[in-house]
Amino acid sequence: RKDKTLIKICGITRTDQALQIAKLGVDAIGVISVKESPRYVSADVKTNIFKELKNNYPQIKRVSVIKNIPFKEIVSNLNQNPEENVIQLHGDEDPEYCKFLKKKFPNLSLWKAFRIKTKNDLAKIIFYENFIDAILLDSWNKETYGGSGVKIKIENLRGKRFLRPWWLAGGVSIDWLSEIIEDIQPYGIDISSSVEISPGIKDIKKISEIVKTAKGS
Repeated sequence: RKDKTLIKICGITRTDQALQIAKLGVDAIGVISVKESPRYVSADVKTNIFKELKNNYPQIKRVSVIKNIPFKEIVSNLNQNPEENVIQLHGDEDPEYCKFLKKKFPNLSLWKAFRIKTKNDLAKIIFYENFIDAILLDSWNKETYGGSGVKIKIENLRGKRFLRPWWLAGGVSIDWLSEIIEDIQPYGIDISSSVEISPGIKDIKKISEIVKTAKGS
């Protein structure tokens, strides 16, 4: 296992903040392309954020979060040379969808989010593992598909091993971070609402603290 836990900050809505966060040493930055999300940004804003990141911090993963988009639509979007290099599926996409997408765009990294309510929800991940590059475990919340701030139940994850690297989302915050890193050792953590001043506007100081805690620097 590697020493440092990777960090993804999700739900970025402004280019200036994306660059400030990148400078802190995070590993991935996510932009939400899901219209009903309070952190949604238009395709133009997303492109601008990712362009700037690509030019200034090319090593940081540029993650576009989408949900339940018809296959034809996603293919036509991705055929236009997108600036993102990771697609994160955050809806009810089935393994076939992932398989087609991975085959069609082998150079794009494909991450799949799973909302975990019980241990049974973890069992279905095995059907996806051959067709995705990373797993994102989020807490289950009936109102929303992500960014809810609801904690995932840690006892469901102890001792879990997957074929792919996995990221922990779902209420990850600074006060819970050391326990997560020591206790369940995810490959990475995905943080959104716990480092916000308001939806989509991040508290840079809080992110800086998280980077120090997770990276031990």
